[in-house]
Amino acid sequence: MEKYDIIIIGAGPGGLTAGLYAGRQGTKTLLLDKGLVGGAGLMVPSMENYPGFELIAGMSLIAKMKKQTEKNVAINEMENVESIEKINNGFMIKTSETEYQAKSLILATGATHRKLGVHGEDEFKGLGVSYCATCDGLLYKDKDILMIGGGNSALQEAIFLHNVGCNVTIVHRRDKFRAEKYLQDKIDEKQIPVIWDSVVEEIKGNQMVESVVLSNKKDGSKEELKVQGIFIAIGDTPSSELAKELAVNVDKYNHIIVDKTQKTNVDNVYAIGDVTGGVKQWVVACGEGAVAATYAYQGLEHTNNRDIN
Repeated sequence: MEKYDIIIIGAGPGGLTAGLYAGRQGTKTLLLDKGLVGGAGLMVPSMENYPGFELIAGMSLIAKMKKQTEKNVAINEMENVESIEKINNGFMIKTSETEYQAKSLILATGATHRKLGVHGEDEFKGLGVSYCATCDGLLYKDKDILMIGGGNSALQEAIFLHNVGCNVTIVHRRDKFRAEKYLQDKIDEKQIPVIWDSVVEEIKGNQMVESVVLSNKKDGSKEELKVQGIFIAIGDTPSSELAKELAVNVDKYNHIIVDKTQKTNVDNVYAIGDVTGGVKQWVVACGEGAVAATYAYQGLEHTNNRDIN
């Protein structure tokens, strides 16, 4: 069985940064991800708020981070962690491929797309319902579509959809956006229509999406819009199931609770990024990754537990 000082679960921006720091500190570190390195970060069409880059696509930045991290750290993609068990002197990690042992864990498991929970959403997933503009946007060029949401992700994706030629309208449940001002300004500049104070009540169609029923939250009126697609970006649900197996404390929203060192209530278990809630930004996740790796290393040094081969 392969043994490591630190195993990082999740290879998004935070996990990659944790790997970078852990590897440079001389620890034997493994980075695992059930999908491709970058995860949801690969789908970000563009960013203007990552230090050092005036404009960069998520895929491009992930490629740079991966290249830097894998110099000192083993990265296993498409390897799903199925269970974690506390054992003497560490943790047993069972994956879809094999088993590992680690002295310290960093959980960077991220979050999954939150669903609307309305009739037709599951039925038409992939048939007009999408959670990823960069994946599916080009399929809807010159078609009428809705973007549901009012945060950074929703506005970023609406701008992307507009730029690739979709006739996109934003639907937001409030009377103002939660997104950063520069994104709101771009929505205004591109004259992307917005339907305020409204929520999706039902998604209709036969073999594909044909219309969406909206309900106005203020006056209760309903409106059925003929559209060919609906993109959903209304937040996420933290992927904290593995943490719960270890009796790691979570809050009422299932975000992992950490202290200022990113440590959980369980010794030698740290958590970073979207799974911990807070400000869900790349630069924040990266900072948390650096903090967690640094303190994980110090914890191993303090107990003389480095290099458990």
